[in-house]
Amino acid sequence: MKWRTILLQYCFLLVTCILTALEAVPIDIDKTKVENAQPVDSAKIEPPDTGLYYDEYLKQVIDVLETDNHFREKLQKADIEEIKSGRLSKELDLVSHHVRTKLDELKRQEVARLRMLIKAKLDSLQDTGIDHHALLKQFDHLNHLNPEKFESTDLDMLIKAATSDLEHYDKARHEEFKKYEMMKEHERREYLKTLNEEKRKEEESKFEEMKRKHENHPKVNHPGSKDQLKEVWEETDGLDPNDFDPKTFFKLHDVNSDGFLDEQELEALFTKELEKVYDPKNEEDDMVEMEEERLRMREHVMNEVDTNKDRLVTLEEFLKATEKKEFLEPDSWETLDQQQFFTEEELKEYENLISIQETELKKKADELQKQKEELQRQHDQLEAQKLEYHQVLRQMEQKKLQQEISPSVPGGESKIQPRI
Repeated sequence: MKWRTILLQYCFLLVTCILTALEAVPIDIDKTKVENAQPVDSAKIEPPDTGLYYDEYLKQVIDVLETDNHFREKLQKADIEEIKSGRLSKELDLVSHHVRTKLDELKRQEVARLRMLIKAKLDSLQDTGIDHHALLKQFDHLNHLNPEKFESTDLDMLIKAATSDLEHYDKARHEEFKKYEMMKEHERREYLKTLNEEKRKEEESKFEEMKRKHENHPKVNHPGSKDQLKEVWEETDGLDPNDFDPKTFFKLHDVNSDGFLDEQELEALFTKELEKVYDPKNEEDDMVEMEEERLRMREHVMNEVDTNKDRLVTLEEFLKATEKKEFLEPDSWETLDQQQFFTEEELKEYENLISIQETELKKKADELQKQKEELQRQHDQLEAQKLEYHQVLRQMEQKKLQQEISPSVPGGESKIQPRI
């Protein structure tokens, strides 16, 4: 269903662990006759996790809305702008009472979950006297003013929050990758400082040799170009390159037969290119860099082909892209090994940040150590008091026992007379 595809596949980005599972479809000898191919049952394909902290809530809301015939019919006719703008959220007022009841329950569960998260966080920080309800304002995917009812405002906020969060997702991934590379270089330099001059030269020589080995790879085709797609057609699909047909190629790689190439299906097309540069068996090849390269390739193709920016490629968009000059005569593709991830100034700034964080962590560790020592001192003191208390208690019990066995009268004579 179109609206579900737009909402879910627009939202759901590729998770690294499923990359290998989404490669091209296995093909038989008669590959070009795809019209009679059995479509994949989309209901059996589990959508990947979006990475959003409200991922489960998002999917549950979509599943419930799908059960309402009126709402589903409206959304089947909607385009991406109508959904993203929130105009269709008003249609929620017309759904059945049964559906609204389910949505209300989902919202109450989500609010309860968020409150538990807030409480756990605050408890860990030992904060008290804070209005937990007011803290729900920080979550912008639901209306916190009405925690009991799911309204059109909630659907509007959920769609806009998911759209905004996922539009910034790739940028955040790039930033994390940059930090990763700076940390790698920082640790390398710190390690070199621990070596004598001879060992340091050996390590520098080894580092340069590994760089040369990594850079010595076959030419990487421009992502989305005819050469790149024909290589997939020939090597992955097992077809004759002289029979390359863009329309057939699209159908073959629309894995779930929904009429779109989503981000997962696109990224699967770049596996052959990435294998030219990266091999997990090689010490010089970094698999984190491979995933960054895959992300860059997908972003590039999306920017070139996805004309309406809905993060989905239609057959029409795909065929139009194959008519462009860039498809036949693309520029050379620069791989990551041809680029500089950061400047020396950025590295120094990052190292200063690390130094500040390490200082703060050491300070916190020292404070925790002092607290531990104080707790141990208090524990030892309590144990000593406990031991002293038990000793006094035993002495009192012994004295009491002696008095019961041998009570004395004034003058020192025993009250108990021996029997005759």
